[in-house]
Amino acid sequence: MKIKNIKNMLKRRKKKEYNTEDFLSTGSTLLNLACTGKTLYGFIKGKYYYIVGDSASGKTFLTLTCLAEASINPSFDKYRFIYDNSEDGALMNIEQFFGKQVAQRLEAPGENNTHSSTIEEFYYHVDDAVKKGQPFIYILDSMDGLSSESEIEKFEETKKAFIKGQTPSGSYGDGKAKKNSSGIRRLLAPIRDTDSILIIISQTRDNLGFGFEKKIRSGGHALRFYACLEIWFSIKGKIYKNINGKKRQLGIECLCQIKKNRITGKEKNIVIPIYHSFGIDDVGSCIDYLINESHWILKGSSIQAPEFDFVGTKEKLVKYIEEQNMEKGLKKIVSNVWNTIEDYCNIKRKKRYK
Repeated sequence: MKIKNIKNMLKRRKKKEYNTEDFLSTGSTLLNLACTGKTLYGFIKGKYYYIVGDSASGKTFLTLTCLAEASINPSFDKYRFIYDNSEDGALMNIEQFFGKQVAQRLEAPGENNTHSSTIEEFYYHVDDAVKKGQPFIYILDSMDGLSSESEIEKFEETKKAFIKGQTPSGSYGDGKAKKNSSGIRRLLAPIRDTDSILIIISQTRDNLGFGFEKKIRSGGHALRFYACLEIWFSIKGKIYKNINGKKRQLGIECLCQIKKNRITGKEKNIVIPIYHSFGIDDVGSCIDYLINESHWILKGSSIQAPEFDFVGTKEKLVKYIEEQNMEKGLKKIVSNVWNTIEDYCNIKRKKRYK
């Protein structure tokens, strides 16, 4: 390889200094803090992110909320919003939950509004998006909704053997792990160079084999290895309210576990309320966090929030904060409490290296 080409490669891969325009909020203050340590920033441009979770645990809601945040962030005005709905599972009203801009900008990856059906198609679609030259946020929902060319060929082989009354040969798997190993590695540089964001969603499976993990997922090790962040979602509990003497479910408490973090190196667990009629309750989750960390006092059903000179129920506190447009103040309080805890967790020692 020529010296000139080596210098050009090194120049392109020079470590980037990030600023506020390089970040995207997840739509959750607590999740942003868990990812980056900042209240307003969760994901960095030019990276690949891996979301794993149980069924109906909020994975799709979170990723589409990222698009809603991008739609109100001028740094993403020129970005394509590509939603690869391979499992055809997101049937909610996009405009109602995520805004008119997302509904207008959301597009499928293929021609004629088509989505990926195989792992090969997915990588072709991302490659096409890269070559178009316009930065994008690409969401695959989900890896488990994809088949593969080898799986299809095996099905046809087995079907023909069955019709002929023959015994089909053994199964060789769907080949996704091998495809992901080379596919994701090949995409890292183009995603970085275009400042794009790739989000892949996977479903959990019960671990019926050996090991201590109760939940596993398919697709191979590359999905985790190359991810900037790996976040696992599960249902911590359900949110109920008594209406007409009956307990009605309003939503879920989503437990988000950061299992890999290349930004801060820290693994964190946070809880986000998600309502069926509203989506992610950011204000409510911040209030719950301050109560759980004993910064605000809960006596019976009454919350003491001295910074807002407020005493009352959570429902009234949420209404008060929203009506007075005090969300920024709430985030600042949460940030201060979070950073104080982080500071206590830091080891205060003399530096070994300067």
